[in-house]
Amino acid sequence: MSITERERTQSAGVNDKGLPGVFARLKAGKAQGWGIFHMGSWPMMIGGMMFIVSAFLPWVTLPWVEELTGEAFHLRGTDGPGVLTLAVGCLAFAGAFVPRRKLAIGHAAVPGVVVGVIVLIQCWNIIAQSVQLDAWGAFLPGMGLVLAGGGAVLLIKAGWNMYRRWPVQP
Repeated sequence: MSITERERTQSAGVNDKGLPGVFARLKAGKAQGWGIFHMGSWPMMIGGMMFIVSAFLPWVTLPWVEELTGEAFHLRGTDGPGVLTLAVGCLAFAGAFVPRRKLAIGHAAVPGVVVGVIVLIQCWNIIAQSVQLDAWGAFLPGMGLVLAGGGAVLLIKAGWNMYRRWPVQP
């Protein structure tokens, strides 16, 4: 049996639907060393979980409120754009289990870019409000904002790596 005939018989089961298709994908993936996962699965799982966790953490800290009330005030991610971060975090995490090249790249790049833009807008707002109050440090970034920014960088990098290194099938 020649190489092309063997490849055709192995790839014929990969396109099957249902349980035989899953087993064929597992077998074909195991031959390539990836199994059902792909080269961006781990960064996508970690980045998606970073987005999900960051949605519940403080995004903006207002330390000057402590002088008035006796305790610091935090704006959580779920008080604003963290809800969208939570949603696209689930999308990125789910993309780790998609064995198709274009879909996996989309599941990494789109959430990464969306949250990256949100983080940049939030940082701009923190700087603008601090300048407007003429008190540098009146608004400080919280751990959730930092975690979301790190997850965005991780997912954009994973999407770029998959685009560059994942071979295109004819």
